[in-house]
Amino acid sequence: MSAAPLDAVTPLAFQVLGAPARLLEPRALWLLVAVAALAGVAAWRLRGRRELLRRTAGPQAARLAPRAGLGRPAGRVSLWLTGLLLLAVALSRPQCGTRTELSKRYGLDLVVLLDVSRSMQARDVAPDRLTRATLEIGSLLEQLAGDRVGVVVFAGEAFVQCPLTTDYQAARLFLRSAGPGSVPRQGSDLGLALRAARQVLEQGENSQGRGKVVLVVSDGEDLEGDAGEAAKALGEAGVRIHALAVGTAAGEPIPLLDARGQVTGYKKDRAGQAVVTRLDLSTLRDITARGGGEVFELTSPEHGLAAFRASLDGLQKSELQSRLTVQFEDRYAVAALPAFLLLLAGLLLGEAGTRRRPSAGEGPA
Repeated sequence: MSAAPLDAVTPLAFQVLGAPARLLEPRALWLLVAVAALAGVAAWRLRGRRELLRRTAGPQAARLAPRAGLGRPAGRVSLWLTGLLLLAVALSRPQCGTRTELSKRYGLDLVVLLDVSRSMQARDVAPDRLTRATLEIGSLLEQLAGDRVGVVVFAGEAFVQCPLTTDYQAARLFLRSAGPGSVPRQGSDLGLALRAARQVLEQGENSQGRGKVVLVVSDGEDLEGDAGEAAKALGEAGVRIHALAVGTAAGEPIPLLDARGQVTGYKKDRAGQAVVTRLDLSTLRDITARGGGEVFELTSPEHGLAAFRASLDGLQKSELQSRLTVQFEDRYAVAALPAFLLLLAGLLLGEAGTRRRPSAGEGPA
């Protein structure tokens, strides 16, 4: 189930003459408080205007300033305040009446196999292989729409971190929490990870007829050596296997980190030499060839995750779900148009009327 955004607002539902209605952004009604405050200020100023005229002109006010009454100023203020009130109602996005639509959602199933072995802590890719990979995959998830995503982490063992879901926020949380400690046994068993990916795809709800893709995010090291057979079985089952190569051919020693993530040394072999981990493209190319996919490079601008995203768009996506949905009709224009006209009328209404010129033969009183 998708997590609701932290700033999500519950629509305010009610009925109008028996028809369902709601305000999609009820928070906008707080603007009515500002309108009420402006009404109070306007009333106070109109009263002050009347008192000033009374003090300066006294009983002769009507004779000395026949056009200085409160009718036009009060009318103009009323037009403005009513327009602002209707504008606040329009901003609350009123909706009234419904229609029924058949909505269809298309997509595919994507399982990300994330290598969390200690070799992924090498720093030949800044800041390190694993951190860079999780950031890039998280960015990829933000661009998906309608596809279901699952996450499997692996080293010497493989574990399903996140089953197939359209909750990309949850999938990103699982990715950010992944690390060497996510798997109790270290090593690199790519074949076991591929078999776990197949299990995730087969156990997904309503998985029949959907496009299926596996993305292996790894430096390509496979200590068990049976990844080819597992990739062949996936390919025969119609699963497309792609790989995202992480690391460099030159390699980097595997760092040993303390609890604060600081490097305290480097992993050494039995001879006391630092163990250097290098990108193994041959293994990645072998499994992608068996799965009908290709190898993408994490740091490549031309053939990186953007190219992988384009390849997903090129795949034929199956219809994931069809359902009847009830859509509300927007009615904000019912309030917005009168609001505009009232504000315009307030601008056109002058402060005072034009005094009629005396006709010929008329003299001053």
